[in-house]
Amino acid sequence: MVGGILQQLVDGLTIGVVYVLLAAGLSVIFGVMHVINFAHGELFALGAYFALALIAPFGGTAFFAALFVAPLLVGLLGVAIERYTVRPLYGRNPLYHILLTFGLVLVINDLIYLIWEPGNVNLPTPAVLSGTIDVVGLNASVYNMFVIVFGAAMALSVWATLEHTKYGLIIRAGSQDRQMVRNLGIDIDRYYSLVFGMGAALAAVAGIILGGYQTVSPEMGMSVIIPAFVIVVLGGLGSFKGAVAGGLLVGIIQTLLRTYAPILEGMVIFLLMIGILLVRPRGLFGVEMEEEGGELLTGSGGVLDDRTRKRVGLAAIGLLAVIPLGAGTFYSTYTVTLVIEILVWALFALSLDFVMGYTGLVSLGHALFYGLGAYAVAIALLHVSQSAFVAIALAIVISAAIAWVVGYLSIRVSGVYFAMITLGFAELFYNMLYRLEITGGSEGLFGISTYYGIAGTGVALDEIGLFVGPVALTGQSLFYYIALTALIGSFLLTRRMLNSPFGSVLKSIRENEQRATFLGYETTRYKRRAFVVSGALAGLAGGLFTLNSGYAAPSFAYWLHSGEVIVMVILGGMGTLYGPIIGATVFFGLEEILTDFTPRWRLVLGTIFVLFVIFLPRGLVSLPARLKPLVTRDSGRGAEPTPDDSGVRGDD
Repeated sequence: MVGGILQQLVDGLTIGVVYVLLAAGLSVIFGVMHVINFAHGELFALGAYFALALIAPFGGTAFFAALFVAPLLVGLLGVAIERYTVRPLYGRNPLYHILLTFGLVLVINDLIYLIWEPGNVNLPTPAVLSGTIDVVGLNASVYNMFVIVFGAAMALSVWATLEHTKYGLIIRAGSQDRQMVRNLGIDIDRYYSLVFGMGAALAAVAGIILGGYQTVSPEMGMSVIIPAFVIVVLGGLGSFKGAVAGGLLVGIIQTLLRTYAPILEGMVIFLLMIGILLVRPRGLFGVEMEEEGGELLTGSGGVLDDRTRKRVGLAAIGLLAVIPLGAGTFYSTYTVTLVIEILVWALFALSLDFVMGYTGLVSLGHALFYGLGAYAVAIALLHVSQSAFVAIALAIVISAAIAWVVGYLSIRVSGVYFAMITLGFAELFYNMLYRLEITGGSEGLFGISTYYGIAGTGVALDEIGLFVGPVALTGQSLFYYIALTALIGSFLLTRRMLNSPFGSVLKSIRENEQRATFLGYETTRYKRRAFVVSGALAGLAGGLFTLNSGYAAPSFAYWLHSGEVIVMVILGGMGTLYGPIIGATVFFGLEEILTDFTPRWRLVLGTIFVLFVIFLPRGLVSLPARLKPLVTRDSGRGAEPTPDDSGVRGDD
């Protein structure tokens, strides 16, 4: 028993040291530059793959050389990323760094797939690191001992560099007061590049030694980035000491739970993360940090007056309404399936925009409510009633209730802390889906049937046939109109809310929350109400998807879905309601077009998203306003644009 626990502790320390190196880089980057780097996990994976490429021609004997060269290459890549993508965003709201690095996740991950292809690969290690040794009576793996000793030495050297060198002194001074360091004649931007490169190199080292311990795969970056965030939050954002303590703690807890309480693995650390954020947002060893300013940039059509915009909207609805009528004649019936998916995700994106674009609350865990709505419908149809109306009503009510609880707890913190705590709740739910019997575990819930009616009276859509001329509408064609009605109804409902006094308060919170508070508004209550509305609409979207597809799977609540819906909102234009609908259309349209040429379509989409965050943060809806001055200047009819012309607000 004791021997078994000691063995688990050694295994936990081995994983913990990997986490320490990974989280240390992440934490140092945040502490100095206030950048939350979502792409850190992909740099971790890239280190392992670079090492694999270096070792392949020579075998395991080249492992130690790769352990030096691969992190250097990844470090140089990190410097380039900071120089050309992160640096243009300094001065903006820190949440744009999250959005930018999420785009980089899509780019780097697909590059890894493109170059090295899917599948697990063993990273060869030298013979000297194989076998076992006796350590205080414990038969331990030599490689485990190497990881612990090497990782500890690396962490110690980084700490010594930051604490006892001139370079570290400047870095620490820059993290406290960037302008003061500049006034001393020091090029602090150059040091920032080095910090980002150093953090990337540390991630690469962690990837290599974990690759030798387990295997190397394109998914390895995605699997470690969330635990890395948990560690940084537990230890304290920006705290090197916290990264060390948090990394070892999480590594040991995960290993022990995997052996002695596997049902709790994956949930305890997220409960810890949420608890820490609620009780002590700065973490165990972090210090109070004043968040950098910068507003979230909302979009706007800009060049269209209200009347024209209304006509364009009606024309778009009319166009959407006739799509099922042409299926099978002018285009395949798959078009209807595709547009239904777009409509559902457009509703999901609209729900996020309501809270993000009008209150400034960036939720990184909105997939929680989408997944909740999907599972609520699936469980209701399987165990309560086969009525679609009952199931969808339950999905909305349950999503709204959970959103109230999550909002009540989460809105106590703000900025990146709010983003992190919503991510924690979503990951907690995602892990629960795998472990609960009622959710079907990793298989999810399938074989769902329904009817449209109440109390046992009603029909399935396949049993209905509506004839419009020679065209018969049935099954999915009829569901298409249900999805379209839900989207239009949600748009009009949220628009009505935003035009009411409630919406005016939300906008004032977005513009200046402190001023709204001074005017006597209890802003927390208004933000919580907006969060509940947003959660209910996201639950409706998830419920509609399950009604149409007939299944619910844990992947619905995966963090990548939360990122994808943020991409749609930014792509279209945040704070406009119609912008996210455009964003969802462009997102799926690009996917549909690009998948004909390459399965790695996220590479192109991620690149476009990164360019949007840097050069067009107000989204596609702001493009006409950006182009108008150029057009009027060329035609000689317009006046010179003013700097404020592109700064119009989205106030639908």
